[in-house]
Amino acid sequence: MADIEKRDSVSDVVEKGSAHSFKENTSNVENKDSPYAREELVDPAKEETLHRGLSARQISMIALGGAVGTGLIIGSGTALVRGGPLGVLLGYSFVGMVCYLVMVSLGEMSAYLPHKKGFPGYATRFVDPAFGFALGWNYLMKYLIVTPNNVNAAGVVIQYWTRHVHIAIWMVFFVNLLGVRVFGELEFWFSSIKVITLIGLLLMGIIIDLGGNPKHDRIGFRYWDHPDGPMGHYLKDQVHNESLSIFLGFWSTLVNALFAYIGTELIGVTVGEAQAPRKNIPIAIRRTFFRIVVFYIGGVFVIGLIVPSTDTTLFVANKSKTGAAASPFVVATTLVGIKVLNHIINAAILLFVLSAANSDLYIGSRTLYGLAVEGKAPKIFARVNRLGVPYPSLILCTLFCGLVFLNVSSSSAKVFSWFVNLVSTFGAITWMCISYTHIRFMKALKAQGISRDSLPYKAPFQPFGSWFALIATAIITIFKGFDTFIPFTKDTFVTSYIGLPIFVVFFFGYKFYYRTRLIPSDKVDLITGKREIDEEEERFNREQELKGPRTGWKKFWDNL
Repeated sequence: MADIEKRDSVSDVVEKGSAHSFKENTSNVENKDSPYAREELVDPAKEETLHRGLSARQISMIALGGAVGTGLIIGSGTALVRGGPLGVLLGYSFVGMVCYLVMVSLGEMSAYLPHKKGFPGYATRFVDPAFGFALGWNYLMKYLIVTPNNVNAAGVVIQYWTRHVHIAIWMVFFVNLLGVRVFGELEFWFSSIKVITLIGLLLMGIIIDLGGNPKHDRIGFRYWDHPDGPMGHYLKDQVHNESLSIFLGFWSTLVNALFAYIGTELIGVTVGEAQAPRKNIPIAIRRTFFRIVVFYIGGVFVIGLIVPSTDTTLFVANKSKTGAAASPFVVATTLVGIKVLNHIINAAILLFVLSAANSDLYIGSRTLYGLAVEGKAPKIFARVNRLGVPYPSLILCTLFCGLVFLNVSSSSAKVFSWFVNLVSTFGAITWMCISYTHIRFMKALKAQGISRDSLPYKAPFQPFGSWFALIATAIITIFKGFDTFIPFTKDTFVTSYIGLPIFVVFFFGYKFYYRTRLIPSDKVDLITGKREIDEEEERFNREQELKGPRTGWKKFWDNL
């Protein structure tokens, strides 16, 4: 009876059509009589929790720093060889659309309830605690792998200059460097340099293509013609069918693009430290996606213009032994005879991958913190220092950078391919979970009479967008390891698919041990913890008003 009265009160509020009155009334609804209102849904006390100190510009730059890394700078070379210039453009464009649908669905949930447990917290609240547990540990494992992957990539970049120093020495150096990172503003400046460099690389590529190079050779779309393009061939000798090899080449670009785009969803983890999250999270999501689409789709288009897909120096992980000069941008400058610039680009790429590793370390530690707060990880990882930094979580994530020493026994290129397989599987599972959680969130809103029009941010193309993202990502994930069977390669097979059974074990293990069940839509808790977030945001807004009107310079700075 109490549940019915609660839903009726929420429905009455929505009928008033005022977002402000909706916030006030729903915040005051007591929900403790519901069996699904659990203590774990409430954020910790102020002195025991993360601090809300990130602005929209910092959040979008942190997301950009984590997303734009090895996938574009190094991995795009593999995609170009296999898919050709048109194939890689189509592949990155399609996965970019899927990425957009995942981002807006995450934005809708984050703007409504910007708690400090990340999207595993949404899965716990809107779907099933076992689902939240499995998603949280899956996402944590992704970041325990992706950070050493970027450190490994840094070692690959260093090898462009020298191979006289054993790679283990570089690994020790980079692991120690990462351990002392200061997040937030530092990452904003790192990513700002990254943005400027990317713009410079795109302009350089266009200028080279139009003939502004030492050879005065106007390339145009030459590399889109046979034998370099427009589509590539992959495993042609194994399948003995040209059309099938072209399709396999295109499909492999989808897998590569998935790895490249994964990381954009980390905005869902930063909401716990965002200032005025209901205003800033949707802004950050729009900005981040726009920048990534411009850089990724624009980047692979330019690469396809200035580098032939048949060039032997491009980085293909299953063939290359060294991985030196792995970036297509470095290859492009070498092909047209530009000297010195390749070293500058290599230095910029080194900054790229270290910035990405910095961002990854941040997100990994916050994900582990969120699990600990919910009681799904040891309580020691819920500790924070006086600055709001979860230092036990940060220390553990930093220790995992030791995985990079796999380089000592295997080549950098081979280790890179293992990490890419692992990360793309964990990341794809995360995207699918976010999409399904959003579907359940929308069903809960409908069942409890809450209109999506009253939400702080309403995701477009729903509910079809989330269903499309869920199905498309599932298909790519299931068939992402097709090349491990042609011929069968055990290490690549394991790294391509190990993430799926791990997720299933986490989900059913938790479910059977704690006897959890799917939360009915009309019983989903949409209220607990919301009032505290509303009050915190109102305090922040009042403080901003007391500071007086912002100058033009401040407005420009905040809009970066």
